[in-house]
Amino acid sequence: MANKKVLVTGGCGYIGSHTIVDLIDNGFEVVSVDNNVNSYASVMDGIKAITGKDVPNYTLDLCDFKATKRIFEEHSDIGGVIHFAALKSVNESVTRPLDYFRNNLNSLLNILECCKIYGVRGFIFSSSCSVYGNAEELPVTESTPFEEAESPYARTKQMGEQIVKDFAANNSAVSSVMLRYFNPAGAHESALIGEQARKTAWNLVPVIMETAIGKRDGMVVFGDDYDTRDGSCIRDYIHVMDISNAHTKAIEYLFEERNSSNYEIFNLGIGEGVTVFEAIHAFEKTSGRKLNYKIAPRREGDVVAIYANNDKARQLLRWQPNRNIEDIMRTAWNWEEKRNSIPSE
Repeated sequence: MANKKVLVTGGCGYIGSHTIVDLIDNGFEVVSVDNNVNSYASVMDGIKAITGKDVPNYTLDLCDFKATKRIFEEHSDIGGVIHFAALKSVNESVTRPLDYFRNNLNSLLNILECCKIYGVRGFIFSSSCSVYGNAEELPVTESTPFEEAESPYARTKQMGEQIVKDFAANNSAVSSVMLRYFNPAGAHESALIGEQARKTAWNLVPVIMETAIGKRDGMVVFGDDYDTRDGSCIRDYIHVMDISNAHTKAIEYLFEERNSSNYEIFNLGIGEGVTVFEAIHAFEKTSGRKLNYKIAPRREGDVVAIYANNDKARQLLRWQPNRNIEDIMRTAWNWEEKRNSIPSE
């Protein structure tokens, strides 16, 4: 098995921080890097409180190749990389496309170059269901064809996957897995870490939490006239700890050399679609609070409906999701209450 030291890029971010916890819980040693443009270094305090481990954390920009190399030089025994670091707002990417291409692709190129130079065995790429666009078949499988990207963010994920595929074709020593995940949400059961972006929240679950806690006067449901069961968009919401465990399973899959090729793709979702209105009702049920929301026209860049077929991940990664939309809402709300020092009712 390869060295059990894993570099997590974007380690202070939402999914990165939860994945660090899961990796440590499963016996891995972790190094983190994050430039904190949309995260907080203080999340490492929560990770330490949960795991008892001090995780080395580099504050630097992965678009800086010399700075990126320094991590590998100081940790020459890194056996795997899980690459989360990227700008990720669909809305922001529509207004700042060049920033998204520059950041998301250059950082990926630098990390892959370091994997090649420093003999990294396994590389996990944080991809997204957005690569499928408005898919014509549901649920989507790993072989579902890409449709036109609905946003520059989604296009960076499509392009990122192709970059890794071309890299893998000429670098057989590095095995890569693309994890196309759907809509991560929720928080760690301890409520010591959770979602806390620096920028305006656009994803549904944090918007619900901010509305319920009083940071927003109300929230908006973008579109109630889609061809869905209640007129609102459908997404596959997966608990952040389930998706974090999938990254651990993926790196184990590569380290144990169970992969049949050095480039593989897996969907990560619970395999069910939840509408916006159903998500709102799940929050109201678990929290006992009513949400103030209004209906607005459809939002540019939104896909109508998408949810996963996760059979391949279940079979090959030996992974399965264990939490549902109500678990997501309960843990997200516990985190929101705790970080805002509001007693639970």
